[in-house]
Amino acid sequence: MKDFIDSEDRSLLERHNLASFEALWALELHAVDEPNESPRGGWSSVYRLDLDGHGFYLKRQSNYLTRSLERPLGEPTLAREFRSIRRYDRLGIPAMSAAFYAERRIAGERRAVLLTQALDGWRDLDSWLPGWAQLAGEQRQAIVSACGALARQVHEKGQVHGCFYPKHIFLKPDADGFAAQLIDLEKTRPLFFGERDRTKDLEPLLRRANPWNDDDIVGFLTAYLGSAQNVDHWLQRLTARFKDKAQRP
Repeated sequence: MKDFIDSEDRSLLERHNLASFEALWALELHAVDEPNESPRGGWSSVYRLDLDGHGFYLKRQSNYLTRSLERPLGEPTLAREFRSIRRYDRLGIPAMSAAFYAERRIAGERRAVLLTQALDGWRDLDSWLPGWAQLAGEQRQAIVSACGALARQVHEKGQVHGCFYPKHIFLKPDADGFAAQLIDLEKTRPLFFGERDRTKDLEPLLRRANPWNDDDIVGFLTAYLGSAQNVDHWLQRLTARFKDKAQRP
């Protein structure tokens, strides 16, 4: 895969001598959390980078691979996430943006770096949930509607997010209520199985958004479906999946 630099971020990175794999790999930064480690000895870590008032997140990986039928020998998980970011951009699905991506094979290592624009000014849904009961009804409705409309966009474009959790949905107030977009696109795949895939994608969000009451869920599904028609059908499907998941060991 060729190195990628977003045209809007190129000049900023060049001014700071960071428009290359080597520079971003060597950059000394503090990780925002503990590195992820794979059973085969690989690792993946995330860092915060601020340049002239612009925030970014830098992910670096070494031998942190995922395998598939198309790539049985494996590839960096960041490669898959980068392709998904670019696909969402082409499809017009609101999601995180890539500023830089590159891979290298060095001394037996498969290294990759992915630089994405930070969503400063946005809040993930997870951070709204602890104070959910204290929010005004209109604000709760605007948030669940934004989440439902975002899910509808993903599925209408033939995608399954695969990790549709509150911590991966980012929200920001706007003139129409709230805008919403997604992060963590590593598990995104095409939507093959209609309602089965759609139910499987939605259920984790509704299970984890514990403070949402019945009205909130109906509001979410109404926005997802574009009308109140068939909301009962989808409630039944999702309830059945809730029960199935709860009965599993």
